[in-house]
Amino acid sequence: MRRLLFLFTLSLLLSACSADSPAPVISLSTEQPVAPIINYDPIRGTRYRVVRGDTLYSIAFRTGMDYRDLAHINHIPHPYTIYSGQIIKLSSPSATVAKVKRQGQSKNSKKTIAKPKSDKYIREHGVNNNVASQASSQELHWQWPTKGPVLLGFSDDEKGNKGLDIGGNRGDSVVASAPGKVVYAGSALRGYGKLIIIKHNDEYISAYAHNEKLLVKEQQWVKAGQLIALKGDSGTIGVKLHFEIRRRGEAINPLQKLPKRG
Repeated sequence: MRRLLFLFTLSLLLSACSADSPAPVISLSTEQPVAPIINYDPIRGTRYRVVRGDTLYSIAFRTGMDYRDLAHINHIPHPYTIYSGQIIKLSSPSATVAKVKRQGQSKNSKKTIAKPKSDKYIREHGVNNNVASQASSQELHWQWPTKGPVLLGFSDDEKGNKGLDIGGNRGDSVVASAPGKVVYAGSALRGYGKLIIIKHNDEYISAYAHNEKLLVKEQQWVKAGQLIALKGDSGTIGVKLHFEIRRRGEAINPLQKLPKRG
């Protein structure tokens, strides 16, 4: 009798403990959390105070500069570490003087195209004369960077999409939208995955994000339509190319520059 009473009491205690114990949480989602495209707003002025989360790469992107030029102006050595509160100069004194001289020139003066580079310069920098001349010209003839449907268009909203998201298949070709120099190729800008940035002239840069594979190197000159990457889903969910055109660091609607599709 005592044994039966003991077993009954034990079963009640176990039932009470079981009722108080929380059920295990099971996630049904198989998707990995991915950071969305960050809205890198343009930076104005000649100086900028670093805030938490900034990198030299992101500051350069927001100003339309080559991060190497930014590092040189501010005497920041590799690996380009910057600190919150640090003041970053966005232009050198010589650049400011040159800008003033250009502004003082007659408005009726003809725009000039850069002189062809010497053979020695070409050997050292891998520059193609034709590409260098086109990139130095004020007029750019843009073309679509890849085939595929536009999944998401440009938005002027503060947190809106600052480019075009173009769908397609993994491994699809991604080409340079206009001639210029590759000033960035890597994955250091949060939210962009494997990214290529091309500087076309003193005003315009273009960005190509979420690639599967990068096929060009930094400081390499490229022609319009030249293969630069393979489409992928790095830094995002779903295969697509996120494409931006920025004028002096400010994102503009790429449809203003790209030819209309038939």
